[in-house]
Amino acid sequence: MTAELRAGLIGLGSMGRHHARVLAGLDDVQLVGVVDPMGDKNGWAQGAPVLSTVEELITLGVDYAVVACPTALHEEVGLQLAEAGVCALIEKPVADTVEGARRLVDAFESRGLVAGVGHIERCNPALRSMRARLEAGELGEVFQVVTRRQGPFPHRIADVGVVKDLATHDIDLTGWVTGQAYTSISAHTVSKSGRPHEDMVSAVGQLSDGTMVNHLVNWLSPLKERFTSVTGERGTFIADTLTADLTFHSNAAVATEWEALQAFRGVSEGDMIRYAIAKREPLLVEHELFRDAVRGSEKDICTLQEGLRTVEVAAAVLESAKTGRTVTTFVGEPTTHGT
Repeated sequence: MTAELRAGLIGLGSMGRHHARVLAGLDDVQLVGVVDPMGDKNGWAQGAPVLSTVEELITLGVDYAVVACPTALHEEVGLQLAEAGVCALIEKPVADTVEGARRLVDAFESRGLVAGVGHIERCNPALRSMRARLEAGELGEVFQVVTRRQGPFPHRIADVGVVKDLATHDIDLTGWVTGQAYTSISAHTVSKSGRPHEDMVSAVGQLSDGTMVNHLVNWLSPLKERFTSVTGERGTFIADTLTADLTFHSNAAVATEWEALQAFRGVSEGDMIRYAIAKREPLLVEHELFRDAVRGSEKDICTLQEGLRTVEVAAAVLESAKTGRTVTTFVGEPTTHGT
């Protein structure tokens, strides 16, 4: 019989309450404590003791903790857990600065602790199916990735703008589904809602294999949209992560007999397939994968190193928007180039 893992949670906000719900029902895991200085006025802690400090949680004895407090506190809390030898699943983005993300990577890796980042789109059924199909070569050579992530402003977000909050989803999932790294990014941002942070971004980038990337992300639309398309030599995959639907639009297989058009090597519309895929709750899948990683199973999680790369690209997006230049991203500091 497998011994139960003792888990803790830090933060009972809009995401923390869902983490508490999943942890409380997770097989082979016991939720032993929840940290929130504001208490649990809504009853979201699932009956677990509600504590005021991370130190109290560490004293209880936990194998791992989920960090769901505001982004600005991720580094401080993560370093406390690492120092105490506690594994951690840290909500995205892993930190609010590149330097903070690097310090977290060093803290957990130097101690040999399992740590991951809650980039939950990796657990969306549509994107998991898309990634498997891309890895199997079903699309052939990949040409372009396009994402649109837009909707009304969430009043819960106060410490970061749309780039670090929403766009980090698209940055991470793009690298994850393609298996490629960003090499350059050019972006524009606007702030129209009266807040100090940007609320809309449009970015164009390139991946290490030459794939073109386009991201449109905002908090200014009454229409909520979560759209990812990958176009390649055999057609286009489209994932709607709101409904977890994946469709494939294939290139037509009919040969062109019209001589005047034969010289044009474009494509035409072919069959469209909507795949039937199992739809499990992404947050539950994320917790199962992290639990298994803590136990020593193969780490099918978003690592802190991958979370760091996403923060680096997000920083490059903001740098490009600020300077009006294309930013080339690589290991180390990004560099800017005149457009």
